[in-house]
Amino acid sequence: MHGIRKSFGATVALDGVDLSVCAGETHALVGENGAGKSTLMKVLSGAVRPDAGKMELDGVPYAPRTAQEARLAGVAMIYQELSLAPHLSVEDNVMLGMEPTSLGMVRRSVVREKTRDALRQLGHEGISPDVSVGSLSIAAQQVVEIARALAIGCRVLVLDEPTSSLMLKDIERLFEVIARLRDQGHAIVYISHFLEEVKHVSGGLTVLRDGKTVGGGKTSDHTIADIVGLMVGRQVDTLYPRARRTPGEVLLEVQGVSGATKLLEASFALRRGEILGIAGLIGAGRTELLRALFGLDPVRQGKVRLALYSGPALPAERWRQGAGLLSEDRGREGLALSMSISDNITMNLEKDAGPLGLLSPSGLGSVSSNWIQRLGIRSTGPRQRVGSLSGGNQQKVAIARLLHQDVDVLLLDEPTRGIDVASKSQIYELVNVLATGDPVQGRKPKAVLIVSSYLPELLGLCDRIAVMCRGRLGEAKAVCEVDEHSLMVEATGQGVSA
Repeated sequence: MHGIRKSFGATVALDGVDLSVCAGETHALVGENGAGKSTLMKVLSGAVRPDAGKMELDGVPYAPRTAQEARLAGVAMIYQELSLAPHLSVEDNVMLGMEPTSLGMVRRSVVREKTRDALRQLGHEGISPDVSVGSLSIAAQQVVEIARALAIGCRVLVLDEPTSSLMLKDIERLFEVIARLRDQGHAIVYISHFLEEVKHVSGGLTVLRDGKTVGGGKTSDHTIADIVGLMVGRQVDTLYPRARRTPGEVLLEVQGVSGATKLLEASFALRRGEILGIAGLIGAGRTELLRALFGLDPVRQGKVRLALYSGPALPAERWRQGAGLLSEDRGREGLALSMSISDNITMNLEKDAGPLGLLSPSGLGSVSSNWIQRLGIRSTGPRQRVGSLSGGNQQKVAIARLLHQDVDVLLLDEPTRGIDVASKSQIYELVNVLATGDPVQGRKPKAVLIVSSYLPELLGLCDRIAVMCRGRLGEAKAVCEVDEHSLMVEATGQGVSA
């Protein structure tokens, strides 16, 4: 791809981007949200036609007019949100739209053989062709999606955030599949915000910023700090800031709490000026713990004390008592995507109501503009619809809403999932400042409870980390006493009798 340009109205999405990937290479494409990665891949996959520029595939001019043309030419795109029909079988999904026929009838034996051959190439012969895709794990569904690409003769495979919903063992298996495809001579474009993965899996990389190619080359020639510096346009000394913190009084005390589902037992104490992390595998009960503490799910047993308040409470009461929750599902629970930035940030009407309980649109806009500036939310202004923002900026709006309530206890569930490194860096700095406080401006330190599946994040941010395994929360340990290996051992229940 050479000199690719694409504009949407006055917005320049791609401004002369170059990308070159060799056969038998895994090439990382990195950049902030909004840098142009998605648009570039939509051009490559035929979903969007460029305004200018040239493309070649195997040295031959390549200009697909549709995604179907691109797939027939050998270019396949595997999106973060898989495009499978869950009610159909594996073989029906693999050959969907490309079914071999004879006299108008689908040749089922050929469909099954092509499916088995594709799964064999991926080293996943154990997946049955006739099982329903909806019954498979996310990792197995991803394999089916890649098998579909192989079955139609894929030469270029684009993987967009392929590990965002996978557990560690599934990530390792995916890397094995990628290595197998690379060794078979496929060209693989790997898009990820996890730079440790980029360093591990790719041989080359291209960095985009503001719709332009700003760097690249051999991945081994770049440190993670180098890559982040190219992405954000400045050198980042440390991704995880850590100011001196002095834990104060206990603000949240949990004793023997169990919930409606998955959460079996949890006990801990969270102090002002402290960041406590909760690690664990997906489905271990971490989210259920935060939902129970905030009143979204019932507490079946045990005690919860929040500052001076003890006992169960509804979410509205928790807000008034000084606790706020950042949901892991910002699209369905954390934000009203059809509403404006201003409406989302100031959704607690009691706090922002004026005389006689009336709301002032100009006043709400001023409040929102302040948060837009403080958090660096890229937008056209307070009235922009939240659903039109990038994932990273949506997350900042959700955090702004939480901070606007000025609560003392922050419950953060996967606060950086699906956002770019630059946005992560800003959120890490913000969390650090919240836990540290600012005596000069009279801001007391907050107490922060953070759930994350990304262990480097917990190790970099937190003062203590506890591990949730099969619904039970282990003892919180100082961050200096643990590492990724020990946390994963505890999270998988190794050495613990069932």
